[in-house]
Amino acid sequence: MRPRAYLLSDGMITAMIQLHMTAAEVAGNFPDVLAKVREGAEVLVEHDHQPVAVIRSSKPMGRPISECIASARASGSNVTLDGEFAADVEDGIRSRQGEWNPPSWD
Repeated sequence: MRPRAYLLSDGMITAMIQLHMTAAEVAGNFPDVLAKVREGAEVLVEHDHQPVAVIRSSKPMGRPISECIASARASGSNVTLDGEFAADVEDGIRSRQGEWNPPSWD
């Protein structure tokens, strides 16, 4: 792995580590590559010193619940959620926080 640091601009300047690896290096160290991506690194996969793929964290889908609540308050919503609803939402969130174990392909 050959780390290179670079700066991105999306309204804020952010420092990110970009790792340049060959496809063979990625294949031989995939769990380590995913660990680096989870830590915020971006991996540029190269073949003959030419980029062929980029591995980076996916952007979260949807809006955070805090943003939904703020939007409801800002619009003057007077909806009242009972305690059972909140418990159901919390149960749903907890049930999806485990490690994802997809089925293996034979």
